[in-house]
Amino acid sequence: MQEITPTDILAADPDVQIVDVREAAELATGMIEDAVHIPSGEVLARVGELDKSRRIIAVCHGGGRSGRVAQALTDLGYNADTLTGGMSGWEAEGLPMVPVQ
Repeated sequence: MQEITPTDILAADPDVQIVDVREAAELATGMIEDAVHIPSGEVLARVGELDKSRRIIAVCHGGGRSGRVAQALTDLGYNADTLTGGMSGWEAEGLPMVPVQ
């Protein structure tokens, strides 16, 4: 598992899976386009929804929860990393977000 910067995410393999592990109430500011929302407490129970052949970037508000999720997924054999600074860092850089439906 490694930390990936917002700039690196934009340049990452287009087949990367971005998994937003924040709680529903935290999504009001928006999400990274094409991200999948699975709250951190549900990730292990819903691991079957993730494609083990694709790289996963876990994202939370500041990076703590996503780091724990990425490590747990790595331990299960997934290629999982975390976004440095989380959505706070993403938003601070003025990067695009989409409203939650």
